[in-house]
Amino acid sequence: MEVESFENEEVAKILNDWFVSIKVDREERPDVDKVYMTYVSALYGGGGWPLTVFLSPNLKPLMGGTYFPPDDKYGRPGFKTILRKVKEAWDTKRDALEKSGNVVIEQLRDALSAKANFQDVPNDVAVLYVDQCVEKLASSYDPKFGGFGSAPKFPRPVEDCIMLYKFRKHMEARQESEAQNIMKMVTHTLQCMARGGVHDHVGGGFHRYSVDECWHVPHFEKMLYDQGQIANVYLDTYVITGDEYYSSVARDILDYLRRDMIGEDGEIFSAEDADSAEYEGAPRKKEGSFYVWTSQEIEDTLGENAELFKNHYYVKSSGNCDLSGMSDPHNEFSGKNVLIERKPGSLMASKYGKSVDEYYGILGECRQKLFDVRSKRPRPHLDDKVIVSWNGLAISAFARASQILKSGPPGTKFYFPVAGCDPVEYLQVAEKAANFIKEKLYDASSKRLHHSYRNGPAKAPGFLDDYAFLINALLDLYEYGGKIEWLLWAVELQVIQDELFLDKQGGGYFNTPGEDPSVLLRVKEDYDGAEPSGNSMAAINMVRLSSIFDAAKSEGYKRNVEHLLAVFETRLKELGIALPLMCCAADMLTVPSRKQVVLVGNKASPEFQDMVAAAFSSYDPNRTVIQIDASNMEEMAFWESNNANIAQMARSSPSGKPAVAHVCQEFKCSPPVTSPGALRELLSKTVAAAGSAV
Repeated sequence: MEVESFENEEVAKILNDWFVSIKVDREERPDVDKVYMTYVSALYGGGGWPLTVFLSPNLKPLMGGTYFPPDDKYGRPGFKTILRKVKEAWDTKRDALEKSGNVVIEQLRDALSAKANFQDVPNDVAVLYVDQCVEKLASSYDPKFGGFGSAPKFPRPVEDCIMLYKFRKHMEARQESEAQNIMKMVTHTLQCMARGGVHDHVGGGFHRYSVDECWHVPHFEKMLYDQGQIANVYLDTYVITGDEYYSSVARDILDYLRRDMIGEDGEIFSAEDADSAEYEGAPRKKEGSFYVWTSQEIEDTLGENAELFKNHYYVKSSGNCDLSGMSDPHNEFSGKNVLIERKPGSLMASKYGKSVDEYYGILGECRQKLFDVRSKRPRPHLDDKVIVSWNGLAISAFARASQILKSGPPGTKFYFPVAGCDPVEYLQVAEKAANFIKEKLYDASSKRLHHSYRNGPAKAPGFLDDYAFLINALLDLYEYGGKIEWLLWAVELQVIQDELFLDKQGGGYFNTPGEDPSVLLRVKEDYDGAEPSGNSMAAINMVRLSSIFDAAKSEGYKRNVEHLLAVFETRLKELGIALPLMCCAADMLTVPSRKQVVLVGNKASPEFQDMVAAAFSSYDPNRTVIQIDASNMEEMAFWESNNANIAQMARSSPSGKPAVAHVCQEFKCSPPVTSPGALRELLSKTVAAAGSAV
């Protein structure tokens, strides 16, 4: 529409003569987008972007739609016709139009202000939500190409999260066959995604989605919210399988962000566009121009290794977008290739009579050369907005990688675009991004967040997602990095989140503070889609916080989660597949006592850091890691006033040891251990013990 209508002189004249045109960046103002998208979806049975809505001067919607072609075509009215009809209706039926808009908004307001009928959800019902959601996902699993559902295929990380969560439950119940069935679905999906064209093999990171069923031809946009979540899923799968393949993909994503998406002050940018010019001075941008290759370009760049590379990535002189009828229906990529791995590297290595290391080394060198050539092309536009919620998702991945990746065997080889850095560097990235938010997007006097930043903070206030996703990131920064300041800020932000968004009578959180009268609807979001819902993330945050504090405060967090889940009880029961993360939150709340791993010692010492890595050497979504330096007065004061048991544990830990670990569950603690190996063994025993109890 931008090209067809908004750059058209005739359309511009109509708009300027009869309308006040307002262009909204939906990422900058998701609250405004939500109001009018809800209106269009409710009235016309579906929505999407570009969203086109006509409003009265008091901002009530009159009519709307999505994409309109500039002229009448295929029996559909064009944008110019629509504009004339809206003007005519406004001139002749203004009162009826405004009345209709008011009625619809009031009906939506009633429908969307969901309230709980009960204060909580019974435990025996809550545990079924995960089972029902996993069952539904498994029934939509694609055994050939991986993923859940059919084309277009979106990487929806929350689906993998609940599958891995159920895997853990099966293992605790000693149902190994069922657990392995789930892992096969997850690992096959992650392998197909990483081998497909939806993964940028040359530069790292993942594109938005695949237009076909085989993860081959993507919509080439790269979004920050995808990178953070996908990296976390690969990290979890690495912890479970011990397979370096998954840790390498996680590094690939994080190294892409470090190289291309981070500003001078540590801020992490939002997105890279799909379109770019094919050459300098080209009159029009084209989808994927930056990323696709002709066979000739690869031959000219790679010389003697071109044939090996072309065979590995299915490169053909005629173009390779032929794996599905949906890959390139309009022949836009004729003669072009989107890199995809169709055969395992080990098989290809033996075909060329090379060791796997030598073969992967050649591929890495080839990718580096192509990267250098690609860097000279016109780049897609970089959206350098800094959005708090999306930064939160990425900060979480960087923080978690800093410990999880330490378990890799020494001497591991890395191949471009993976940099192979010391995992500690990822923690530095996470802390720098969090500091940027604290310095530029947080008002220390009001303790409130702004939503986004570009050449200064935007006027939009922080929304529920900003608080919930950032709190999650700060909890990860504390658990994986150890600095008490991040935990203190997370606790403070949770208080503000409750003040601004919590429906104290009805339960759950609204998406906006409700202070701006021009935003006509306050919605309680529950859909875990491309991003988790703020309510799902908030529920998990409070479960995590409840395991850190003593009984009084802990019970307050739990009551809020119970009330929140009661708001969405019907949706959880009838459509759990839309709320996978909230299903996990409901199950987490039923766990009698979350496992605590309390690490006491000198946090800067190598022995302590080895103990932290050991604490995260197994996958356990129902574990909290608490790091304490008993000689730090600020930390001890915090624990004295918030959890005296943990303070006592720190004080009574054996002295003279650089690191001591206590593992506690169901109000019982194991004898302290002082070596990473002993801690790993202890954590594996608690899984077996859980299985015995079942």
